[in-house]
Amino acid sequence: MATFRFEALKAASNRPPVAVSEIGKKSEIFGSNVFNDKSMRQHLTPEAYKAVRSAMDHGTKIDRRMADYIALGMKEWAMTKGVTHYTHWFQPLTGTTAEKHDAFFETSFDGSDPVEKFGGSQLVQQEPDASSFPNGGIRNTFEARGYTAWDPTSPAFIFGTTLCIPTVFVSYTGEALDNKAPLLRALSAIDEAATEVAKFFDKNVKKVTPTLGWEQEYFLIDDALAASRPDILQTGRTLLGHVSAKGQQLEDHYFGSIPTRVLNYMRDLENECMLLGIPVKTRHNEVAPNQFELAPIFEETNLAVDHNSLLMDVMQKVGERHHFKVLFHEKPFKGVNGSGKHNNWSLATDTGINLLAPGKTPNSNLQFLTFFINTIKAVSTYEELLRASIASASNDHRLGANEAPPAIISIFIGQQLTKVLEELEGVSTGKLSPEEKTDLKLNVVGKIPDVLLDNTDRNRTSPFAFTGNKFEFRAVGSTANCATSMTTLNSIVAKQLIDFRKEVEALVEKDGLKKDEAIFNVLREYIKETKDILFEGDGYSKEWEEEAARRGLSNHKTTPAALKAKVSKKAFDLFAELNVMNHTEVESRYEIELEDYIKKVQIEGRVLGDIVRNHIIPTAFKYQNLLIENIKGLKDIFGDSYEELAAEQILILKKTSMHVNELNAKLHAMMDARKEANSLDSVEKMAHAYCDNVKPYFDEIRYHADKLELMVDNELWTLTKYRELLFTR
Repeated sequence: MATFRFEALKAASNRPPVAVSEIGKKSEIFGSNVFNDKSMRQHLTPEAYKAVRSAMDHGTKIDRRMADYIALGMKEWAMTKGVTHYTHWFQPLTGTTAEKHDAFFETSFDGSDPVEKFGGSQLVQQEPDASSFPNGGIRNTFEARGYTAWDPTSPAFIFGTTLCIPTVFVSYTGEALDNKAPLLRALSAIDEAATEVAKFFDKNVKKVTPTLGWEQEYFLIDDALAASRPDILQTGRTLLGHVSAKGQQLEDHYFGSIPTRVLNYMRDLENECMLLGIPVKTRHNEVAPNQFELAPIFEETNLAVDHNSLLMDVMQKVGERHHFKVLFHEKPFKGVNGSGKHNNWSLATDTGINLLAPGKTPNSNLQFLTFFINTIKAVSTYEELLRASIASASNDHRLGANEAPPAIISIFIGQQLTKVLEELEGVSTGKLSPEEKTDLKLNVVGKIPDVLLDNTDRNRTSPFAFTGNKFEFRAVGSTANCATSMTTLNSIVAKQLIDFRKEVEALVEKDGLKKDEAIFNVLREYIKETKDILFEGDGYSKEWEEEAARRGLSNHKTTPAALKAKVSKKAFDLFAELNVMNHTEVESRYEIELEDYIKKVQIEGRVLGDIVRNHIIPTAFKYQNLLIENIKGLKDIFGDSYEELAAEQILILKKTSMHVNELNAKLHAMMDARKEANSLDSVEKMAHAYCDNVKPYFDEIRYHADKLELMVDNELWTLTKYRELLFTR
């Protein structure tokens, strides 16, 4: 009924901001609910503390006896904060997090002697029912066993009254059923590979840590308005709705004054983040109305991924307190910008050096160029796989939509670094003369310190851009778990660094070149081989699509097409060589992601059908009846001359009838296409059928529904409109 829409509007317009109190200086409350180094020192024995630190820093295995001591200290710490339950917190292949709570409380077999108990066995390993989690053929449906195993590199934390222990999730046969296990393996691979290359420049380097700084974009919609939209509640986006007359064209929302309700939400969220040790730093209005962004300080990649997954859950829970529905969908509204999650990535040594930051000496700049050019080479070699790592049904709406990077993977490095690479390429091959060495170090490498953070304009159309001391993977979608793209990026760079080291060592051993000469020679060849991946221009232009095709770059605009790269021989060989994922694990993820794509398009089709049948068409009929009554009245009063007086009403009546007929026809055609897709004998064929044959009907159905929205009496329309969803305060 239309009254539900107006009741929702009334509730939203009268909503006062929720009061939020500061709970202390951020520096003092930061990590208060985290079993971090400070807490471990206070609650663990020196021996137990040393065991955890060794596991965190060096991957040393913790024995069960020591695990009992750690569990005891962790329980005592948690209980001082009112904790009653614990859970193994993991990230199955659903795109969300999972948890099963168990109480510390236990009794003896006869119900006597109640006690709070938490031992090493409960800390280290649990066995949740794994039968309903996606597995991609790793297990049979009737097989339920799966294991969660503690990840000591990501500290336990308290949320509410529950102690959450970050874990990996694996099958009975040992294959990873989650996003974390492959990520940890990829991080180990790049640590080893990058450390060996870093030792070319500094023998003291013992460890290289990949860092990540994500930027989370999101929309906030009043929960009463969201509840009035079945499509928002069930799919996370609007499947119908005519664009508002005022959208983002005035550019008055971006970086504008933050509305009070929203600011209080942000303050409340930041308080929760501080307690959980999530180092949020930046908050602001984004481009689209009701769109915002949150960004943290850089962290070690595994911890950053965990924090982003946790944040998305916390954002929803805090949103409930403020009567907000948080939308993470990449494209929740037509006609305004969607949301991404830029992944800022770099490499840091245990000696305190950012390997992607230009230095102050020729040697440090040669180190910078080595990691900079090898990253470019890795992306050039595996651009299709990198594109596959960000593929999803929701991100398909965003990529290439003239508001986000295109589906073509390219790298932007700026004019100054482009010139540096051109000069480096121009040096003669083979052994360098003393003059060439001096000229190269002083005139090319020696100039790198002039590369400042803001030395060149940024390119917002680039999916992978160098931004001064890091690479920004801009094409990652806002709903994504960062682990998927970070597993791929760290794996391809690890593989490239391994190959680079072998090539350099071969030139030193076989050709007798000095180390610096060998490095220059290899890098120079890489520069020649990677020109096609570098692009400085407008990624939105048709000309770039044509140019990219001439360069041989892939342009997979849909998820079914993009995902194919995940099961190529190239991908299998990469992940197997690095021990990141075996053949079974790679194939299972391919199948799971195709199934996820099918289910999401399928759900959207069903929701769209329900709304059209139960909202749009009945409302159009009511309006037609009003028109008919009006026309009949004019005829009764004016007789045969009524047609001239009722010409506009008759025209609108005909148009509404046409749109209703088209809606019915398109809806039945979509349902037939869905039935045909469901009858296919492979998940791959089904995904392509849903993409190519079912999904195109969405826009056709929307066209007629949105036309009716403009024609039908506003008082009759049951769905909350864009102007109401996007401009409430």
